[in-house]
Amino acid sequence: APPRSLAALSTGWYLAHHVWTTNYTIETPKKIKDLRIVLFADSHIGTTFDTRGFAEHISEMQRQNPDIVLVAGDFVDDGTTRQQMIEACRALGSLQTTYGVYFAFGNHDKGYHDPAARGFTGDDLITELKKNNVKVLQDENTLIDNRFYIIGRKDFSEILRGNPRQSMNELLQNLNKEKFSIILDHQPNDYNNQTDAEADLVLSGHTHGGQLFPLNKVGEWIGANDKTYGYEKRKQTNFIVTSGLSDWAIKFKTGTKSEFVVIDIKYNNSPSSQ
Repeated sequence: APPRSLAALSTGWYLAHHVWTTNYTIETPKKIKDLRIVLFADSHIGTTFDTRGFAEHISEMQRQNPDIVLVAGDFVDDGTTRQQMIEACRALGSLQTTYGVYFAFGNHDKGYHDPAARGFTGDDLITELKKNNVKVLQDENTLIDNRFYIIGRKDFSEILRGNPRQSMNELLQNLNKEKFSIILDHQPNDYNNQTDAEADLVLSGHTHGGQLFPLNKVGEWIGANDKTYGYEKRKQTNFIVTSGLSDWAIKFKTGTKSEFVVIDIKYNNSPSSQ
């Protein structure tokens, strides 16, 4: 019946264009003072909202009073214009946090097409992010407040482009294991290695939460992703995959909804949290 498909489409439109806030609390025996993270991924600027819409989402993130904001890739899209990219970086730079804003690349940020078509390159994006005090991490780590690490990975697509990226062991081997480690890895497809390397928290996007029901787990079925959406714990490693702030070429979500994520990390030394 046409009304039913219309209802499904309009629901899908709403789920993609309305942004929810999803909250998680993670307890750790590592001595970390309470830390509030706002995470978002897959904003694909210009697909489901323009830069004014993005600025509104940034205001909503600000209202959550984050200590730090983390961007897990696909901030821009192949169709994002140079002007949109510049304005979005400026909006990101307006966030007031204790520890700043950190960025790791997704597969669309550097663009799949000729940069001339889009009007900017991955390096141009880095320049604008840095101009707005956003720290870009490409297989790099930073120790914050002598309490926790942020490790930003190069995207898995770099391997397909013929560029090397470090393994999880290489990224973590020289870090102090007593400090809490937070990994930004756009694609959720390295869970075994991340668990073996004893990462504490791994944050990803990329899947759009599965996007379309009933095909929303297809990435897991074909082995491209270890998880499609939400929270999982393996040994000491916590994993979160966000469905993303926006959408990609298909402007509908029927198996999921758009979101950004608030993560509260709390110190708890009771045996159950270990």
